Amino acid sequence: MAGAPFALEGKELLMERALASAGIAVVYQDPDLGIAYAENLPAHLEHAVLPGGSDADMFGEVHGRNLETLKRKVLESGTPASTEADIAIDGEMRTYEIKVQRVTLGHEMGLLSVITEITETRHREKVLKSLLRELSHRSKNLLAIIQGIATQTARNTLSLDSFLVKFRGRLQSLSNSQDLITDSSWRGAFLFELTRKQFAPYWPESAGPLPVTGLNVHLTPNAAVHVGLALHELIVNSATFGAIAGGAPAIALDCQETMHGDRKAISFSWTETLPNSDEVHEFSENTFGRIVLERVVPSSVNGKADLRLTPGRIEYHLLIPDTEFEILKRAPQQVGGA
Repeated sequence: MAGAPFALEGKELLMERALASAGIAVVYQDPDLGIAYAENLPAHLEHAVLPGGSDADMFGEVHGRNLETLKRKVLESGTPASTEADIAIDGEMRTYEIKVQRVTLGHEMGLLSVITEITETRHREKVLKSLLRELSHRSKNLLAIIQGIATQTARNTLSLDSFLVKFRGRLQSLSNSQDLITDSSWRGAFLFELTRKQFAPYWPESAGPLPVTGLNVHLTPNAAVHVGLALHELIVNSATFGAIAGGAPAIALDCQETMHGDRKAISFSWTETLPNSDEVHEFSENTFGRIVLERVVPSSVNGKADLRLTPGRIEYHLLIPDTEFEILKRAPQQVGGA
């Protein structure tokens, strides 16, 4: 660049500002590892540094010994090295990356350490690893559920066409629940939203709002998947054999607080009035739909289920313990239209 060079003081000022802006500290040590110069150290490190001080003064005895060993190797070999140090500051653990290289100033050989705080970076990495482990765990669980659905659906169907229809419907049910779980960053799903998702393909517009009342509890991911499966079996049966198929969707769903032993719980109830008292339905025999409602779902949420089949009526009551839900809104609500 044309023009006169900066004065030395000007260059030093620019360098200090650049270091401060980048959050980088530099430390120069003599061949005996005594600190001769330090710039832009954080306040909680700066107060511990005196001319001739050591790494132990900044990072404590344990890290000080490790740094001394590393730095003497760098002095001898001339090969740069790096390490990390975790220190507690005001009750909070902070992580620093320390890059070390041998330098020569005039006729003296020494060490230059570049220190950068990477606490947030390491925290993000830990969170990401945790999320990936959780994703792997949930993916394996989901695959196990799909495998079980495929096997049980095949056992309870007599033709390939029937299998494909039922299996695709159940997969879509899983997908609908999983969409809500993913949208919530894997925290779960609200019961009313889950109901709306599962009912949408089957509930007739002419029937008005979805008949869900009571507490709009927030279900855990595990509960959301399995309650979604239960809702799917109930609504598909209604659309195929029951109230919806008969043109009079007399269905009511309600969610209320209750107790399960000595624990708080919710009771989720489905009541459906059939158009004919002798109506055939999916749950008349030991079908997979019935197995889902009576065994798979309650077992998966550590709860209890009761499926009651009486002439002209289907009732399903599912008890879910408080490990599988939160009550975020206590005022009774009613879900809107699909």
